[in-house]
Amino acid sequence: MGRERVADIVVVVLAGVLSLSGTVTQVPILREPYDLFVFCLLVASALSLWFRRRAPVAVAWLMATLAIILVAAVRVWPGLTPGTRLEPEITLLPAAVPFAAYAVAVFARNRRLAWPPLVVVAAIAFLGAPPSSRAIAVAGMALILVGAPAVLGRYVVARAERVRRGHHLRAEQARRQERLRVAAEIHDVVSHRVSVMVLQAGALQLTAADEASRQAAGQLRTTGCQALDELRDLVGLLNAAGPAGSANTGLLEPMPDLSGLVESARSIGTIVEVDGAEGPCLLPPVVGRTAYRVVQEALTNVHKHAPGARVRLQVRHLPAGIQVCVRNTAPTRAGDAVLASAGAGAGLLGLRRRIELINGTLHAEACADGGYRVQADLPSVLPAAGESP
Repeated sequence: MGRERVADIVVVVLAGVLSLSGTVTQVPILREPYDLFVFCLLVASALSLWFRRRAPVAVAWLMATLAIILVAAVRVWPGLTPGTRLEPEITLLPAAVPFAAYAVAVFARNRRLAWPPLVVVAAIAFLGAPPSSRAIAVAGMALILVGAPAVLGRYVVARAERVRRGHHLRAEQARRQERLRVAAEIHDVVSHRVSVMVLQAGALQLTAADEASRQAAGQLRTTGCQALDELRDLVGLLNAAGPAGSANTGLLEPMPDLSGLVESARSIGTIVEVDGAEGPCLLPPVVGRTAYRVVQEALTNVHKHAPGARVRLQVRHLPAGIQVCVRNTAPTRAGDAVLASAGAGAGLLGLRRRIELINGTLHAEACADGGYRVQADLPSVLPAAGESP
């Protein structure tokens, strides 16, 4: 049994005990027929507290209704029989009222609907008091039984909210610190080594004796330079001071050419249909390269997991950015098990994190026809310096 259920049982039992005590002290139980009726009302109010978490406002209105009936039962109904009128002390309210007032303040989703039943209960307590009672004493009792629990409930909610916000801020700070650490590591280790590789490839391109070696060194240097550009993008996005380099300088570049990826996929037998957006598409460099990586990863996954499938590549201009969608049909033949197991989903996971860094979204899901769809919605405006993605 959970803690909430235990608390519910304790509250119901406590309200029931207080109801019994109030009945014995103020209404002599079983001496007259209406005494049993009043007792049943008080027990019903206690039992209704079981639902105070799920329907706090309804329980509060029930308390208001029971309070009206209670006042009528004790002050009006007994008066119909000569000699049986009772004069209860100060005010008449179900013992469950404080618990209901607290529950309304804590569990009610709509605050505007939470307070009217409490006002009604307090008004009934004031109007139902015997004429001999002092107004100040009646108002004080209503404040203690209705107002104080409600205020306590709001204080508990506000304190819990402050604690939650504190936890969120600490978690956000920890994430920012981790991003700084990763950015520093990429910059100090990975970028340095790739730079050395690019320099060595450039030197080899100049000194190689044969043309094939010079071409291979040139391709290696070009690939290394592209890797450095992407590393600078990632370092800038991970940096808490804001994207650096070309990530957020306001510079816009054309969408990277996807024809090389398409031709590469076609060269190994994959049928690729391209539905490109009309007109030029200018994007921040990091967004364009991310779109390129989406297509690259999606086509690679088709080659690994869906041999023989047909692929449709769509690029759409959106008011707030660009949408890239790669959808393939079901595979027509079995693939290489060793090739399919390589990576184990790490590519899409890394791609998703990269896209989230620029406030984009990635949807990767299986389709009803046995195919698969990878769709990325990328923004045309990156977070400003100091903003959290």
